Amino acid sequence: MAAFEDVVGHEPLVLHLQNAIRQKKVSHAYLLCGEAGSGKRLIAEAFAKTLLCEEGGITACGKCKSCRQTESGNHPDFKIVVREKASLGVKEIREQVTSDAQIKPYCSSYKVYLIDEAEKMTEEAQNALLKTIEEPRSYAVFLILADRQELLLPTILSRCISLPLYPVAAEKIKRFLMERRGVPDYLAESAAAFSGGLVGRAVRYAESETFLQQRKEVLQLAKTADEMTMAEVLETVKAFAACKESVQEYLDLLLLWYRDVLFYKAAGGSASLLFRDEAEAVSAQAAKRSFENLQGLIDAIGQAKQRLKSNVNFENAVELLLLHMKEV
Repeated sequence: MAAFEDVVGHEPLVLHLQNAIRQKKVSHAYLLCGEAGSGKRLIAEAFAKTLLCEEGGITACGKCKSCRQTESGNHPDFKIVVREKASLGVKEIREQVTSDAQIKPYCSSYKVYLIDEAEKMTEEAQNALLKTIEEPRSYAVFLILADRQELLLPTILSRCISLPLYPVAAEKIKRFLMERRGVPDYLAESAAAFSGGLVGRAVRYAESETFLQQRKEVLQLAKTADEMTMAEVLETVKAFAACKESVQEYLDLLLLWYRDVLFYKAAGGSASLLFRDEAEAVSAQAAKRSFENLQGLIDAIGQAKQRLKSNVNFENAVELLLLHMKEV
């Protein structure tokens, strides 16, 4: 399990948490909000590890019994809420959080609860959690992680310290990939550029054997989408279905492509493009498509990503997106 020293970027957020520990003003509930891959889980675990560390410093020592237990996933006072279904129901919250929070810590000053993908809690589950954080035990700390905080009840949000995670500079990510992950400079630069400031995504790209191939396939699709026949659309749907586990990465790259086209249409010039080596194709797409069409495509890709996360019919979601891409 990582420590604060392993966090790339997010210095103000880390400093806030460390100051809370130093000043003994730790809140009972924190909401860490950011896209998948932004580092919120890593930061939450580093904070929990530090709170439970026997040394009592502003960073975990990594050597004491408590740190070893946390790293092995066996600390009795650190509870990671387990979700067994697509949504997190009231039963899980009552059993894993509400009831457990009534019991004092076994060996630490704090009892820490980590709820990942909190936006997947049902409304009933959120209300059950709300009752617990409205009148928290002095030792309880709730770390609530969400990609989209607007899916949480306003009453939950109002009782949490909100800590949004912002994109990390590409140069900082590139340096991290090269120095601490041993990634070659050319691949580190490409992965950082296409990560959108998300360190986790950059690591996936850099360590993926298929990233460059995915990029090539996305470019081919983006360049020819408006000319596809219905038969080709259906074949492309089948191709996506054959690699469902990486479809979100394809959509992320496709989203970056159309953002490049929109940027080029608005500002001209290729210096700031992610697909700089495809400036001619970007220019051609910008000339062909309207601002409304490009913004509609960007919105459609975002909607497709959410539909697929919500377990809607895979083929229908992809086909709808491809049909949208055919429109010029």
